[in-house]
Amino acid sequence: MDELSQLPYLYLTTTGWKSGLPHEIEIWFTLLDGRYYLIAERGEDTHWVQNLRQRPAITFRVGEQTFQGTGRVVEAALEPELHRRISQLSEAKYGWGDGLVVELKPEEN
Repeated sequence: MDELSQLPYLYLTTTGWKSGLPHEIEIWFTLLDGRYYLIAERGEDTHWVQNLRQRPAITFRVGEQTFQGTGRVVEAALEPELHRRISQLSEAKYGWGDGLVVELKPEEN
């Protein structure tokens, strides 16, 4: 899985909470303990975050691998260490790490 962490982007598909239609985005990510983390620069105003809050079942693609799973917002006040760690990982990988942290958890096979 380490080679996946070196890739620059993943492709997240959420389901529109109003439209019910799939929406795919390309986004920076980091990987920690088998979970993928994204940072939404605009926080709760981000459409894919709104979709994920309403319908947490997601699909995402990293390189040639596609995962089914669930997404959730990492609440900084409740999980400060995880939030800090992900911000640090993103800062190291991309030179940027500010925003709302979102965790993608792949389904176990």
